[in-house]
Amino acid sequence: MKPSIGRIVLFRPSAVVTQAAIITYVHSESMVNLVVFDAFGNSQGITSVQLVAPDSGDRPIGHYCEWMPNQIGQAQKQSEPVLFPVDKETAETMVRIIKRIDTEMAKEVLL
Repeated sequence: MKPSIGRIVLFRPSAVVTQAAIITYVHSESMVNLVVFDAFGNSQGITSVQLVAPDSGDRPIGHYCEWMPNQIGQAQKQSEPVLFPVDKETAETMVRIIKRIDTEMAKEVLL
């Protein structure tokens, strides 16, 4: 997932604290500036925060931020192929068309 201004992330100032944050500047895919909100709604700007990828495993020492679980799930759904159900006759026709195209392309390569 690529960070962009205005996206919400979870800020982890320590191992036991989680705070809501909004990305205010993107240095790179793994470094952002944030405005962080505490439990009372007070905000604070924090610069150069490491954005940890969901599949990175170990978490860094010190503060960092990460995507929310629902954002990770949405990104995975968007990357999955969309399958359209078709009847058997249509599927067989599509296979014949693809084979015919492959045959024609192979002929052109040999020329």
